[in-house]
Amino acid sequence: MTENMPTKPLGVALIGTGFMGKCHAMAWRNVATVFGGAHPRLEVLCDTPADKAGDFAAQFGFARGSEDWQAAVADPAVDVVSITTPNGMHRPMAEAALNAGKHVWLEKPMALTLADAQSMADLAAAHPAQVTLLGYNYLRSPAFQAAQRLVTGGAIGRPLAFRGVYDEDYSADPNLPWSWRMTHAGGGLGVLGDLGCHLISQMLALMGPVDEVTAMTQIAVPNRPSPEGPRAVENEDSAMALIRFSSGAHGSFATSRVARGRKCRLQWEIHGTEGSIVFDQENMNELWVHQMGEAGFTRHLTGPEQPDFAAFCPAPGHNFGFNEQKVIECRDLVRAISGGPAAAPDFVAGLRIERIIHAMAVSNGQPIRIEEAAYENA
Repeated sequence: MTENMPTKPLGVALIGTGFMGKCHAMAWRNVATVFGGAHPRLEVLCDTPADKAGDFAAQFGFARGSEDWQAAVADPAVDVVSITTPNGMHRPMAEAALNAGKHVWLEKPMALTLADAQSMADLAAAHPAQVTLLGYNYLRSPAFQAAQRLVTGGAIGRPLAFRGVYDEDYSADPNLPWSWRMTHAGGGLGVLGDLGCHLISQMLALMGPVDEVTAMTQIAVPNRPSPEGPRAVENEDSAMALIRFSSGAHGSFATSRVARGRKCRLQWEIHGTEGSIVFDQENMNELWVHQMGEAGFTRHLTGPEQPDFAAFCPAPGHNFGFNEQKVIECRDLVRAISGGPAAAPDFVAGLRIERIIHAMAVSNGQPIRIEEAAYENA
């Protein structure tokens, strides 16, 4: 379990204290407990105002708080920077950290625009000694890892089709107040950048590169209330797409932030020449598998026979959770920093995800090619 884990503590700066900031903090505090190696030095936590940063630094276990993120990423005591801020701050913070010689753990989506993502990927490629990792923690689910092994091992034959959905209802209420998330300048893409990119990350890992997408988007609630009066929603509430993979397989994709009753329905199924696999994040400890000759599907539960599950709990039937996925993601990051296997998706691989969701955003029912050359140049 300790293979390639750091023997010397890594100095950590965390920027942001919201949902994912707390998630990163828990991962940093637990990674060595679960997987071994040296415990990180939690050096500085950044947020505004300064008293908020100080309060959360004490709560999260960081040595000090600061409202000066530029100073934090330049601090010689810091080796790696976790960035969990609003989307519009991702590029300047990530690029400043790379230019300061730091490793970067950045929450998705990668950036506001495709041009921003390209710049970030180019800069990361120019700093090969520094590890970059994007926060696609659903890729670390033991059930997803098992599914990936089944696909690559040929258990369902040649994949023919992928059907994926990621729905939530956090914006379904038309009285939900307007926020920066609903603007191009603050949020970039809407549900495609918030939820859809997670589905794309899993789709690529299971099915391989995409050649073409044909998509439509919808703004279901055109205006939202604000203290200044109704304000326009600029980015999409839902999106649907047809997909053609480089392998010749095809797929369908749908995502919504206004799907009443759905909380975290990251659901997909793969149909192969010799079987099928079905997964739903709302039941994240289950994988349903059908193989040729069987009458139906068999339910497979995650458990200690899967190493990453066993690292947390040796007993079967004790469910895995969202935050455990983030600890595994942190493990992948620090292991890569220590010379172990590359962590993925890095900024170069993240650009591939961005190309697909941005193509969907502008398709308007017309096919858009995702050229293989773009992958080679990414």
